[in-house]
Amino acid sequence: MSHEGGRPHVVIIGGGFGGTFAARRLAKASVAVTVLDRSTTNLFQPLLYQCATGILSEGQITEPLRAMLEKQKNTRVVQGEALDLDPSTKTITVGRRDGSEFELTYDYLVVAVGMRQSYFGHDEFEKFAPGMKTLDDALLIRRRIYGAFEMAESLPPGEERQRWLTFAVVGAGPTGVELAGQIRELAERTIAKEFHDIDPREARVILFDGVEAPLNTFGPELATRAVKNLEDLGVELQMGVMVTDVDAEGLTAQSSTDGEIKRFAAKTVMWTAGVQAVDFVQRVAKALSVDQDRLGRIGVERDLTVPGHPNIWIVGDIMALNNLPGVAEVALQGGMHAGRQIRRHVEGRPRDVEAFRYYDLGSAAYISRFHGVVNFHRIRLSGFLGWFVWGFIHLAFLHGSRHRSSTLTTWLYSIVRGRRTERAYPLGDMSDAEGGRNPLI
Repeated sequence: MSHEGGRPHVVIIGGGFGGTFAARRLAKASVAVTVLDRSTTNLFQPLLYQCATGILSEGQITEPLRAMLEKQKNTRVVQGEALDLDPSTKTITVGRRDGSEFELTYDYLVVAVGMRQSYFGHDEFEKFAPGMKTLDDALLIRRRIYGAFEMAESLPPGEERQRWLTFAVVGAGPTGVELAGQIRELAERTIAKEFHDIDPREARVILFDGVEAPLNTFGPELATRAVKNLEDLGVELQMGVMVTDVDAEGLTAQSSTDGEIKRFAAKTVMWTAGVQAVDFVQRVAKALSVDQDRLGRIGVERDLTVPGHPNIWIVGDIMALNNLPGVAEVALQGGMHAGRQIRRHVEGRPRDVEAFRYYDLGSAAYISRFHGVVNFHRIRLSGFLGWFVWGFIHLAFLHGSRHRSSTLTTWLYSIVRGRRTERAYPLGDMSDAEGGRNPLI
């Protein structure tokens, strides 16, 4: 595919935080920009769990890339999946949805494809324990959560009903904590009085992780407060354990201290523990003859370029530099940095002092209504103030005033009324059931 006017061609692979912020930096540059993405939709992943639990709609956490970038006359959006890279010809092989392929040539390349869920070598777990990385994941989890309560309603009292009313969340980072808390809030407030034969408030939510406390990266003080908030909410904590098996009936966990193995019966298991680079990153590393770390990330120079390839930038979660975390702030700042460097180079300005400088904006997590935690350098907030700051931060990062106002209105409605308006979910096809399993799982 050609580009216009003989201008240098910038290809940005990935329409997440890193890719979109790189494109924005090039809005007025004398280049032709192509943003390549599998879905051509920007997803606000930090609120994905709220879509999964019925608070926010898909439209409130997504924005079409074409709409985001429509005012940038030098930018186009192309749907497709990057399959391979040839740096000698500066060519990217792209797959269409129908299985056909085409090629994109570039002068400058920004790779911002992100990460996928990691099952630590047990990819077979994914069938029973979906992750929380994509919109499809969120809708699948929504179906499993609400479907589990419906299944329990149709069953007589006993072990089978209790299995449907037990929810296991693997991974006690921000996403796992937020998801576990939301399921308990859903059971306690939203649907507590809607059923005839079951009491949703009796639902068990169990949080698993190999670390000693949830949100351990927030520091011991906030982790301790998170433990109290979760336990007050009714979340059962299984810390210091490794999940060794997952199937349609539950999971098995082994203590990291005494080796004790326990079986937990749960019809609904969700996985938020660990990430790894998508397959395309491995192809990039091979094509560029560079190494990857244990998570599949590519090591970069101080300016985020690939060693030996000064026209290729790696940004976001797949970038390995100075132990920077895989969070949205790193991705968006990296995207802005890459876009700024390309613009300076096109304009003939020097690049030799443009090392990437990351400004840590802190971490925040929602635990339950009026309870959140925020860690910003030496400032640590929890309780109502932490919850309020968490909300402010997430609204600030949402794209566009329409999304911000809509999300704020929905949050206020949910807080005051305890209702969730986004509870519809696809039923799935009965023919998809495997081994006699209900398609809800």
